[in-house]
Amino acid sequence: MSDAVPAIIFEQVEKSFGPLRVLNGIDGCINEGEVVAIIGSSGCGKSTLLRCINRLETINGGRLTVNGMDLSKPNMGISQLRRLRADVGMVFQQFNLFPHMSVLDNLTLSPRKVLKQSAKESSRTARFYLDKVGLSEKADAYPEQLSGGQKQRVAIARSLCMKPKILLFDEPTSALDPELVGEVLTVMQQLAEEGMTMVVVTHEMQFAREVAHRVLFLNKGCVEEEGPARQVLTSPKSDRLRTFLSRMSFTKV
Repeated sequence: MSDAVPAIIFEQVEKSFGPLRVLNGIDGCINEGEVVAIIGSSGCGKSTLLRCINRLETINGGRLTVNGMDLSKPNMGISQLRRLRADVGMVFQQFNLFPHMSVLDNLTLSPRKVLKQSAKESSRTARFYLDKVGLSEKADAYPEQLSGGQKQRVAIARSLCMKPKILLFDEPTSALDPELVGEVLTVMQQLAEEGMTMVVVTHEMQFAREVAHRVLFLNKGCVEEEGPARQVLTSPKSDRLRTFLSRMSFTKV
């Protein structure tokens, strides 16, 4: 990938919450069309790093560039933030669907408000992506009528409706019952095969090994080890990573 174009560039990125240093000099880049899995123990900074990429958190030091936008500046204009949020979609652990709105309305809200799409265009786009995640028949349903796996697939479709260049996933299967995990990972694998740039915080090691191009192992706010997914996950160099992987399951879902 010598001719690859970086979509995200980290240069000594730091993030603290008061006296607690959560990210401690993150360096590296994520290229367009690349799938990168971020793994590590709870509290190592995985989710914080993800939230910095779409500026849900602001960094305290270093430089972070996303699609050519410098997120290191203390202040960003509303138009820049809207552009960033349109370019960088995020799928959370807990779905974050509006319970009082139908699935279709959940999907069309941001395209109408942010992208200024017409009701007809946003509805057409929403139905396209609902079909893509296998839920075309759920357009008129409400979140309470869906299983956890269906809610997460709706959340992925909602992000896709914004036509993002990058998709961030923060432990997208951690809130699901085990039997529902596979349906979400299948959609994510399809997106990866289609060339979507994806950054995935996950504890699904089999998914990381089979789908991700690279893995970043975070420990105490630093990148302890990184490299090709299969290499890192089958032949780790770091003692800490070996210990971490010994506690994880590689069972297919």
